[in-house]
Amino acid sequence: MEINNKRWVFLDTETTGKNDKGPTHLGHRVIEIGAVEVIDRNFTGREYQQFLNPEMKIDEEAMKVHGITDEYVADKPLFKDIAQEFISFVEGSVLIIHNAKFDVGFLDQEFALAGLEVKLGEICQIVDSYAEARRLRPGHAKYSLDALCEIFNIDTSCRTQHGALLDASLLADMYLAMTGGQRSLNFGADDESSGKKAGGIQHGPLKVIHASPAELEAHEEKLKNMMKKGKPDNWHTYWE
Repeated sequence: MEINNKRWVFLDTETTGKNDKGPTHLGHRVIEIGAVEVIDRNFTGREYQQFLNPEMKIDEEAMKVHGITDEYVADKPLFKDIAQEFISFVEGSVLIIHNAKFDVGFLDQEFALAGLEVKLGEICQIVDSYAEARRLRPGHAKYSLDALCEIFNIDTSCRTQHGALLDASLLADMYLAMTGGQRSLNFGADDESSGKKAGGIQHGPLKVIHASPAELEAHEEKLKNMMKKGKPDNWHTYWE
């Protein structure tokens, strides 16, 4: 597998609940996937969003979190039906996820239930933005996406409701702001001066391209309108 270091995909999921017994416990399922593509630190406009029928009831507590109901996902496709298109979107990318263990565990479980011998870590380079934030900004009390957006002045006024695609887009904004001062990205690098990551992946200097005022305005408008696209009407506040 060839990793494209210039192509980042920011990803988030919503689920029927938490798998408290660990990611291999075949309990709760994924009900929404959201992903945003960034190439050379620029949003490309390519996004991936899919609601899924989990073939099980959504926990009441989880429903209070994301507002997705059993009725809303009843007519949505099964994961096995969209697995290949999802793989096509993320394969070969640097996949950036906040608290990656949670989402990766769920998605790897979905691959297994679909009868596919696929693991995200084998088709992508996975970066945990939560761990990166702790490394780059040690000493903070909170590293939730909300807290980090506040630190980096990312407008979350549109986030009165939560969803995987919206959170993936906010994560992309935050991560680009957090890493904007770096000449290169060294995800767990052994030698920062050489830019080599363990495993031999090279990270060269990255050109920081600042968006124009018109682009910033357009992106902000997109965030505000994103909740109108394919969302239930009864969203609730999400946990940090």
